[in-house]
Amino acid sequence: MANTFVEELRWRGMLHDIMPGTEEQLNKEMTTAYIGFDPTSDSLHIGSLVPIILLVHLEKAGHKPVALVGGATGMIGDPSGKSDERNLLDEVALAHNVAGIKSVLSRFLDFNSTNKNAPVLVNNYDWMKNFSFIDFARDVGKRITVNYMMAKDSVKKRLSGDEGNVGMSFTEFTYQLIQGYDFHHLYKTMGCKLQMGGSDQWGNITTGTELVRRMHDGEDQAKAYAMTCPLITKADGSKFGKSEGGNVWLDTDKTSVYKFYQFWLNTTDDDAAKYIKIFTFLDKATIEALIAEHTETPHLRLLQKRLAKEVTTFVHSEDDFLNAEKASGILFSKTFNEDIRTLNESLFLDVFEGVPQAEVTKADLEEGLDMIAALADKTNFLKSNSEARRALKENAVAVNKDKVKEDYKITTQDLIHDKYVVLNKGKKNTYILKVV
Repeated sequence: MANTFVEELRWRGMLHDIMPGTEEQLNKEMTTAYIGFDPTSDSLHIGSLVPIILLVHLEKAGHKPVALVGGATGMIGDPSGKSDERNLLDEVALAHNVAGIKSVLSRFLDFNSTNKNAPVLVNNYDWMKNFSFIDFARDVGKRITVNYMMAKDSVKKRLSGDEGNVGMSFTEFTYQLIQGYDFHHLYKTMGCKLQMGGSDQWGNITTGTELVRRMHDGEDQAKAYAMTCPLITKADGSKFGKSEGGNVWLDTDKTSVYKFYQFWLNTTDDDAAKYIKIFTFLDKATIEALIAEHTETPHLRLLQKRLAKEVTTFVHSEDDFLNAEKASGILFSKTFNEDIRTLNESLFLDVFEGVPQAEVTKADLEEGLDMIAALADKTNFLKSNSEARRALKENAVAVNKDKVKEDYKITTQDLIHDKYVVLNKGKKNTYILKVV
């Protein structure tokens, strides 16, 4: 028998808080559950993969997932985990971001499905835009006391004055009430009984369950539930989801597939053992076997390779994964000069992003560019001609990974994509010559 939804999350380390009765509700019947996504950008980064995967697991378990894009709440800003007020977006920027997030979510959840538990995509701006302030204050505000709202950690931390906090505006103070109203609206219109999110959302989510209870007072079955997953961390305590270039995004125009693949490939052993449970859909037996095999031969990095394969394929495609894997292998290929020419120019540039570049002319290569000029005189890759000469005598210089001597001349025959030459000094120093 397959694991229930909660059992599945539990062994994967994806369960943090769960309201009493939630598991019983999920085991009793097909349950509609939602997660909110804040439109602070026009894409989502890998931190958002966890809630996306939660919704996919929910659907696989036979329940109905609802993805809510916060077109209304995005105008206010969630104070949870923030030490200061967030900049408010105008409607044009917000609409752009909402469209971008809808596009990302549609890659993982089929909102056009005709299945009984087909995923649904909603935008809370649709039901909040015509809500007057007076109506909201009368119909919603009177249901929850200020004392109740002040007791939430997200509010207490902001009001404490600690850690540089500068208080909280009324705008942000109302956030949990508006998010709570979302839960009520989805409960009333779609029978949604469960809200999920990250552990930092527990206060907002439980406000929603309380609001549902109070706005449906007298209804025997007016019950709403809450469940959260842990916030993902790295074993060394540093922030998950960041690379040297910033956030790792789910869209290729913000993070290339190659960089995305490399992020997962470069995880530590401890993190890989944790992430393979959270970010893949491999079953328990497969994961346990992989971890055991990795423990026996850690130098082969089997866990990292499988993790990178699974997540890259899920977020992008199998072809994208294969190209990224191929590009990654080429860097260490014994036939680099031949293999590098099989990458398209875009992937070539992804592989060598951030590598120092210098420009030369085609005329330079037609005459034959000598190695001293290529390393120092024309490019300043190395500090001086004498340093370049010394590196060449030490047999430490390579053109397209083939070792060369001082008498070697770079010509158009060395060009990759009719434009680039890869130079190496030793194992760690790489440079790109670009023909203009």
